[in-house]
Amino acid sequence: MPYLMLFLGLIIVAPIALLKRKLAKGIRRQQMEDTAFKAPKLDTSRTVSTLSILPLIDYHATNGELTTEAGVSYLVEADGKRILLDVGANEKGDHPSPLLTNAQTLGVNLENLDALFLSHLHRDHVGGIQEEKEKRFSFSKGPHPCQDLPVYSPQPLTGQLPDGCKAVTVTEPLEIAPGIWSMGPMGRSLFLMGYTVEHALAIHVKDKGIALIIGCGHPSIERLLERCTSLFPQPVFAVIGGLHYPIHGGRMMLGPVNLQKLVGADRMPWNGLNEKDVQNGIAAIKKTGATEVGLSPHDSCDWTLDQFRNAFGESYHEIEVGTALKLGL
Repeated sequence: MPYLMLFLGLIIVAPIALLKRKLAKGIRRQQMEDTAFKAPKLDTSRTVSTLSILPLIDYHATNGELTTEAGVSYLVEADGKRILLDVGANEKGDHPSPLLTNAQTLGVNLENLDALFLSHLHRDHVGGIQEEKEKRFSFSKGPHPCQDLPVYSPQPLTGQLPDGCKAVTVTEPLEIAPGIWSMGPMGRSLFLMGYTVEHALAIHVKDKGIALIIGCGHPSIERLLERCTSLFPQPVFAVIGGLHYPIHGGRMMLGPVNLQKLVGADRMPWNGLNEKDVQNGIAAIKKTGATEVGLSPHDSCDWTLDQFRNAFGESYHEIEVGTALKLGL
């Protein structure tokens, strides 16, 4: 019996020890990359006058005619440039996908985009589990016409892409259109998910400053704001998108287990995300003086949404499929 108990103990302890070691290795990598990053001198003078963000995929919607899921896709329009940030999860593998269905319902043409911006290569942002495994993306499980569409990703897209798409791996801060920037890839070690690399959009709006548009915020809002401040002399006036705060319940549950909380931090599960993380994130945004804030419900729980509503009051925007946020002049 003692040998059996020892054997069972090893079965439980060994995987946990390996995961902890992997997590620690990723944290060291992140620290080394942060130390090595030197903000380049950029010409950030170009601006846009108009900026609209239309959620096409997220967890909440304006009305029941629109499909929702725990994924993200936002149509970003700035001075005539049309950029799609992420393509959602397509959890059921449908064709047409929820993204294409919602776009049709809203009268949005996704065949004449100027760019696709993949925040990171997790399944809820690239169109599914298989797409994540193969490091590619899909608009739907069937054909969707594209023509000369650049696809900006913080990691190489090595799987087969839809016809007409051209992969562009972002390795440093990059202006993808006048006044519209990728802040460059930022990594973070996540429990179970491993080392995750993400980038965010930074858009310089005339007479206002920088609007940050974020997919999941895995690098943490504190580090994202620090990166933004190092790149742009202009102030941050808007923070829109996902920040991954599934503190009390989540959008991806396995029975009583909150999967989003389990995988969303660079800590072991018993020391994972908590209420203090949310308050620290709110404080970091408030410190910028941002006047426009919207938190994606796809990866933050209802409790967290309430905290943001209460903290930012009239400056807070609900992120709902079908409701456009107008942040330009």
